[in-house]
Amino acid sequence: MSAFADPMPAALAPFVVALSAYDLGPGLAGVHRGLPSSTVSITIPEEEPLEIGWVGRPGSRERFRAAVAGLHLSAAELRQERCTRGVWLTLSPLGAGALLGLPASALAGEIADLADVAPAMADLPERLAACRSWPERRALVERRLLAGLARHGDRAGRHGLRATLAALSGTTRVEEAARLLGCSRRHLSSTVRGEFGVTPKEYQRLVRFESARGRMVAAARKGRVGLAAVAAGSGFADQAHLTREWRAMTGYTPTEWLRAEGGLTA
Repeated sequence: MSAFADPMPAALAPFVVALSAYDLGPGLAGVHRGLPSSTVSITIPEEEPLEIGWVGRPGSRERFRAAVAGLHLSAAELRQERCTRGVWLTLSPLGAGALLGLPASALAGEIADLADVAPAMADLPERLAACRSWPERRALVERRLLAGLARHGDRAGRHGLRATLAALSGTTRVEEAARLLGCSRRHLSSTVRGEFGVTPKEYQRLVRFESARGRMVAAARKGRVGLAAVAAGSGFADQAHLTREWRAMTGYTPTEWLRAEGGLTA
């Protein structure tokens, strides 16, 4: 998925990781493999509905006018016929509560229609389709997100969740994160499951995966990908560990993914 990102307004910056125009590629049908993610993603196709199915789960494919996906440890395949463009944004786990009004745990491992998740945004696909340029679309999405923040923003600071995410992201062991937060592992697990829908260990696994993904993309852009260095820099035991994890979570080895996506996937 090629994408074109723009900077966020200050009020949205803590909650929106990216807001981009996307294009699934040339031709009558665009196909993209959505990788495991520690964010909540919203995909709004420009014209044609999206078809999305979980990789390795026959019969899971569904059509969405606009799709919301929670934190997930499995890969999904996105297909869009004819017009392969649209708007794509990703929210931090805290962004689900602050902007959509529900905890990220309500969406974990699931894909739902935007109209069902956030009824106030139900008309967004049609409004976006009427826009004539990317700046118009971007401004419209930002206005809707700011309206959501005005309604739900008080959820963002619940239970010290910012500190919880920072501790999990900055450590490799759940026990270490609990120690930094001054709580028991059981309490940390209960909080993370209740708010984000994954275990602390699963969240750290996603952070490690995304670190490796970013390092591989950066290396591919420079024309030299050393998987051993990527593994070491991302917290994997070795290159074999990285390869096993990528195959389990995406259905690809790192090399196969780089070949399929050109190493430049957003």
